[in-house]
Amino acid sequence: MADLLFRSATVVDGTGAPARVADVAVTAGRIESVGEPATGRRVVDAAGLVLAPGFIDMHAHSDLALLTDPGHEAKVAQGVTTEVIGQDGLSYAPADDRTLPQIRQAVAGWNGDPPGFDWNWRSVGEYLDRLDAGIAVNAAYLVPQGTVRMLVMGWDARPPTGAEMDRQRELVAAGLREGAVGMSSGLTYAPGMYASADELHELCRVVAEHGGYYSPHHRSYGAGALEAYAEMIELSRRSGCPLHLAHATMNFEVNRGRAGELLKLLDDALAAGCDITLDTYPYLPGSTTLAALLPSWASEGGPAAILARLADPAARARIRHDLEVAGSDGCQGVPVDWETIEISGSPDPAVVGRTVAGLGGFDACCARLIADDLSTTILQHVGNEENVRAIMRHPAHTGGSDGLLPLINEASTAAKPHPRAWGTFPRYLGHYVRDLGVLSLEECVAHLTGRPARRLGLTDRGVVRPGARADLVLFDPARVRDTATFAEPRRRPEGIPHVLVNGVFVIDDGRPTGALPGRSLRRGGEQGGRE
Repeated sequence: MADLLFRSATVVDGTGAPARVADVAVTAGRIESVGEPATGRRVVDAAGLVLAPGFIDMHAHSDLALLTDPGHEAKVAQGVTTEVIGQDGLSYAPADDRTLPQIRQAVAGWNGDPPGFDWNWRSVGEYLDRLDAGIAVNAAYLVPQGTVRMLVMGWDARPPTGAEMDRQRELVAAGLREGAVGMSSGLTYAPGMYASADELHELCRVVAEHGGYYSPHHRSYGAGALEAYAEMIELSRRSGCPLHLAHATMNFEVNRGRAGELLKLLDDALAAGCDITLDTYPYLPGSTTLAALLPSWASEGGPAAILARLADPAARARIRHDLEVAGSDGCQGVPVDWETIEISGSPDPAVVGRTVAGLGGFDACCARLIADDLSTTILQHVGNEENVRAIMRHPAHTGGSDGLLPLINEASTAAKPHPRAWGTFPRYLGHYVRDLGVLSLEECVAHLTGRPARRLGLTDRGVVRPGARADLVLFDPARVRDTATFAEPRRRPEGIPHVLVNGVFVIDDGRPTGALPGRSLRRGGEQGGRE
């Protein structure tokens, strides 16, 4: 007798194959049978409901949230059973006593920085051990290239010496040996942005040698977006390193209707033998820190240097020109429009929900950054629906929330983070599959499960088949939808009654169970690495 039996489920198995009605039995954390006669100690009537592999969030920022809020309702309520963290080149390992406080300050807007928290790790392996102490979902980690560069070179905007390059290679290799699945970069965030293509090539060669993949936040989302994507594809070609393009969007008016150009670039590279995937979130606004808008030169030297420049009239005048006239770095060629920048998180609740234009424009931006010690987060209302739909249809596409869960446990801070942290996966299924028909249900589930599992080298996850681990989600295809909004971003989705991680219910009859069956998925390890 099986531990659990889903009776008469509509199985969408993660491969793209047509749905079929079948019984699915689960025993000891694995799928025992699909479509075979079975009995179970517990039987769930799944008639009319879809049973799919648990969703894999290919771009998550839960590096700290998994530890401060291990029940992780924001994600398990969506059916997410695995997240990929360590994104955008900035996370907490590897680190030392000098750099960890700087990293904490640099990403406080993303993740918070709770008082009294025990930062008892320094290496990648030690961080993964900390996750293994108890989390609701599985987590895979990317070695953050910006953090590695900070550890070796500080915040200097210069090429590395030979010894510094050797040390960076050693740190990336160590992180991969300890279980990281690849490396990330944030090439519009300091200090990772200061790395040249040649420096990145050297690190990507190390990643390729260890069987990982490279996930860059590329250098420009503005007028130079296509050139920035092309740089990453050429880097993959030169190094032989598999490439996963993070939040692969074409934003701003200058890129309206240009998704086809990106997809042609991608298709040409795939036809030439490159190994490339990408992820997107199904929303138009983006989200980041207000400090991320600053030009690269203004970020050299780290947080203290940034704050000094913001207080210096001459430096402020130069920053203003770069933002409002030239369009700097990540928004290359697109001058900032303060009307499109909305404050989403700040210690001052009076400014949350207001545009920077409404607060006073550039001067208000500088004042806010100083007052918030650079932790201010923003929404950027710059997306294009046509591009979003075109990119999500591509067969190399996967889903990633890019969800920020900042300061969720710190009542003194106001934050209305992007609702993608709570709504990405049901939004794909409800809005883009059922309501708009942009993807079929089978295609969409494959984008959210089987394809990302292959990128991660997870041979026993992302599919519903005998022997696979029982990361599963049961949802109602007629009711599933996101309810999180920009006004109320922390609202749970509807139509997802059951979610299992490693065979354990984390959502049961629509309610969180508090179970913590997740673990770190280490590259090459028994918990789901390459086999």
